[in-house]
Amino acid sequence: MNESVLTIDIGTQSVRTLVFDVHGNLIDFARVIYSPAYFSPESGWAEQHPEYYWKCVAESSQKLFNQGKVKKESIVSVSLTTQRGSMVNLDADHNPLRPAILWLDQRRSTEWPKVGSAWQLLFHLTGLNKTLHYLQAEAEANWIKQFQPEIWDKTSYYLMISGYINFKLTDSIVDSIGCQVGYLPFDYKKQNWSKKSHWKRKAIPVTEEMLPELVQPGEQLGTISKEAAENTGIPEGLPVIAGATDKACEVLGTGCLKPNQGSIGYGTTATINVNSKKYLEPIKLIPPYPSAAPGEYNLEVQTYRGFWMVSWFKEQFANEELRLASNLGVPAEEILDDLVADIPPGSMGLVLQPFWSPGIRYPRPDAKGAVIGFGGVHTKGHFYRALLEGLAYSLREGRERIEKRTKTPMTELIVCGGGSNSDKMMQITADVFHLPAIRPSVSEASGLGAAILAAVGAGLHPDIETAVQKMTRNSQVFEPNHENVKIYDDLYHHVYKKMYKKLTPLYESIQKITGYPAHL
Repeated sequence: MNESVLTIDIGTQSVRTLVFDVHGNLIDFARVIYSPAYFSPESGWAEQHPEYYWKCVAESSQKLFNQGKVKKESIVSVSLTTQRGSMVNLDADHNPLRPAILWLDQRRSTEWPKVGSAWQLLFHLTGLNKTLHYLQAEAEANWIKQFQPEIWDKTSYYLMISGYINFKLTDSIVDSIGCQVGYLPFDYKKQNWSKKSHWKRKAIPVTEEMLPELVQPGEQLGTISKEAAENTGIPEGLPVIAGATDKACEVLGTGCLKPNQGSIGYGTTATINVNSKKYLEPIKLIPPYPSAAPGEYNLEVQTYRGFWMVSWFKEQFANEELRLASNLGVPAEEILDDLVADIPPGSMGLVLQPFWSPGIRYPRPDAKGAVIGFGGVHTKGHFYRALLEGLAYSLREGRERIEKRTKTPMTELIVCGGGSNSDKMMQITADVFHLPAIRPSVSEASGLGAAILAAVGAGLHPDIETAVQKMTRNSQVFEPNHENVKIYDDLYHHVYKKMYKKLTPLYESIQKITGYPAHL
């Protein structure tokens, strides 16, 4: 019987359970869409019950097996990939103490632990005090300790969503090194928990006893427990192989292991990544994240809200297109592609800066979104195309930052995520980057990346490089249109790259007048 691997992909909008064969072919998958994806007890908050994620994992897995295409006896291992930076508090009996705080959450603490006079002086001398305070304010642990001290006092384990689901699968407090992306005392260079003397230990009140045992991606971290088997239908005793975050698995699933290969992920967060064997910070104080390739790094620049902006556009401006898509039984993005079919590159002078939510240092925490160049000729179609172009511009800027650090030009560009299903987005990407934009054969790149790790962990392939060679391939190439390249180059250099600097004083004035976003 042909051997296969099962992967569980816990995203921001849904859980997907997928089964791949040894050649990277998707045998079958099942999806459970969250309802709701999260809830907001207060404006800007984003929470979800950890037990709900587990319920959706079980439902998705059972649904997959009930579809009848997958033979359980063919599955040799399981691996997990998840959204990043979503945190779970467990008590001593491993029960959740509160809803998980998701990566989308915008709450901030206002009281922070002291990092010590020596570290404080270093941050002051390097001009990074504001960045330190931003990191501390964003750390969910600091908020919980400040505003829900009774919860923090009862917290015995503080885990990523990945750590919680791995616990539910294996009955062990263990997680992958490749999943540690968030506000935790993690040493990204050494890829282990920070030493007690490190500033992160002082900046965030998380002790090592609260954290999971770490395992390298591709190594076994446990087996499916009896209880997990009863809940999910996954056979008891199957090896659970350490996976990685959704973005790290995307890089692996697109086959991008070399620093000249750029992996673009048009997901809820839009990202551009390269894999590196060296520790290089793409932006000062922003570390490269753990790669799905053990001991290596992903240099990443992200646009925080990314393709979430397409969902926002649909909700705010595209009711007519949504109804038409529903009537025709096609994805809404297909109708939106038609909306911009006759709109020229550059959207007739409409230029959008896609900072609907700020970042840590790129862009700065006070960044806002902006659209300039409006005239009477512009329609919502122009706005939508400008939105797609703005996302591509922001990732091109990320590309330049990464190339500056690696000193290696990107010569290949592989695009995945929901946005890669849009031919218009693919062509815009090729034109803005002046590189062929490659669509992989499997759109579920994060699931495939986890499958590669599961296959290596089960011994189906001898190493990551061989598995990538055997399990990934490309389906379609969008060549840049040289006339469009010239338009985009001019707009990028003479308009887009100057917008942020020129608008920053106005952003600061807006903040002072309206109080949004709140200053630290």
